[in-house]
Amino acid sequence: MNRKFMVLLALLSALTLIAAACGDDGNGGNGGAGSADEACSADEFGCVEVAEGDPITLGTLLVISGPNASLGLDSQYGVQIAIDMKGEVMGHEVALENQDDGCSAEGGQTGAQALVSQPEIVAVIGTSCSSAAVPAAEILSEQGIMLFSSSNTAPDLTEEATHQPFYARTAHNDKIQGAAMAQFVAEELEGASAATIHDGSPYAEGLANVFAETFQSQYDGEITVQEAIQVGDKDFKPVLTAIGATSPDFLYYPVFIPEGAGITQQVRQTPALEGSDLGGADGMLSPDFVEAGGDATEGMYLSGPSLEFESGFYKDEFLPAYEEKFDAPASVFHAHAFDATNILFDAIEEVGIEEDGTLFIPRTALKDAVLATEGHEGITGTLTCNVTGDCQPQATMAVNIVKNGEFDPIFEATLELPE
Repeated sequence: MNRKFMVLLALLSALTLIAAACGDDGNGGNGGAGSADEACSADEFGCVEVAEGDPITLGTLLVISGPNASLGLDSQYGVQIAIDMKGEVMGHEVALENQDDGCSAEGGQTGAQALVSQPEIVAVIGTSCSSAAVPAAEILSEQGIMLFSSSNTAPDLTEEATHQPFYARTAHNDKIQGAAMAQFVAEELEGASAATIHDGSPYAEGLANVFAETFQSQYDGEITVQEAIQVGDKDFKPVLTAIGATSPDFLYYPVFIPEGAGITQQVRQTPALEGSDLGGADGMLSPDFVEAGGDATEGMYLSGPSLEFESGFYKDEFLPAYEEKFDAPASVFHAHAFDATNILFDAIEEVGIEEDGTLFIPRTALKDAVLATEGHEGITGTLTCNVTGDCQPQATMAVNIVKNGEFDPIFEATLELPE
């Protein structure tokens, strides 16, 4: 080996060591690609910057007041338990900025606008109601802020043509819930005919339609009539009289607590519907519904996600922590909120970049990491997200009967999300 070659080899080795040293940008192996400046400049929406000692701030956009508050507070409490159990994320505490979605489009719009005005918001858990998600997902997506729902179930939210790019959910898609309820009515109740009522919301209309389509196509059931009401209505007698004239075996009204309680009470006063079984869904699956509807709710059926989770963690660790801090769960999506929060934590740890004590979280990279989630072992099962934000490839749905004022699960079906 000649002297010139040895000098050249030594020079190349030195340059390699220098390059390696320069390439150590302080990411600490946390998954951030390149320097913070490079990653944030390359991201269309930039980065959230979390200074040393400051918390990572998540928003929530859930219904936390009014007659449907049990739905949103239940999810908010699930988020808080996830934070308590996680502790710090990449050396930072986690703080919450809570907004109320009002279970309405107007509430979703107002809450989303309040959250986008705060640049420290990394992502948002919400909304509770699908009607609130429609404007909220668009507003937040336009600013590159992830909206991750624990209880939105309307099919349109994750349809390719209507999906907002920064939206995902751990809740089931109502293509699953509607099919499960149709199976229950046809196979367990041996119903041959059914009628539906929806309130015009994406949730209620979408679920009623899936139920009707499945009942007809898979079980040769007859849909006698499909009626609509409006949120806030109190007099349902004209609608119920029209339905009674068709004598359905089953009446399905997957609406929310105020209207659901009113319909239930007034059905009991409609002689033509005395022989019809009554059914609702997870928008009413709360003790608040039984309290609002009173004795009229006895014997009706409500569908929703099964809470008989396979993991012992739910009963042994999660529920005791939840009940100690917040009392018994008042709805059925607390576990879904816990799972969504932990998926977000994993995504932050994957894409976050630490430099000189500051944490940089690229917004688009965070969204991409959430949507690329595969095989996450959560309370609600093994979660794998698809490109339009559905993270429950299959779900176990339960049908509960109201018995002595309590919800008694009597039927379960585990179904896969249709392609």
